[in-house]
Amino acid sequence: MSAALKGTGLTVAQYAALFALADNPGISGAALARTCLVTPQAMAAVLKHLDERGLVVRSAHQRHQKMLETRLTEAGHETLRRADERAVRIERRLADEFTPQEREVLRGLLARCLTAIQRD
Repeated sequence: MSAALKGTGLTVAQYAALFALADNPGISGAALARTCLVTPQAMAAVLKHLDERGLVVRSAHQRHQKMLETRLTEAGHETLRRADERAVRIERRLADEFTPQEREVLRGLLARCLTAIQRD
């Protein structure tokens, strides 16, 4: 995935954050960290970089002034679109390497990994 994203200037963590923000506009940094399976500190660094590049905008929540909402900018949407095109090509190549039955087994194994990670 890192190789696929190289031309976009995004890291895998930054891509994951943009991808999650597209589906969850206004999400907090802490919730975004949970969604992307990283620490809040790691997500803060990712968001700082994305903000500096003009890919996201952060603003105070309407009711909870200490909480920052994060949304994609137009540049963020466009960067995500380009990155997603590259990522989908990689995903298709990977999928083509496995039979439908093997893909199902792999999904099950990865789901077990995710469950183990989220257990704490």
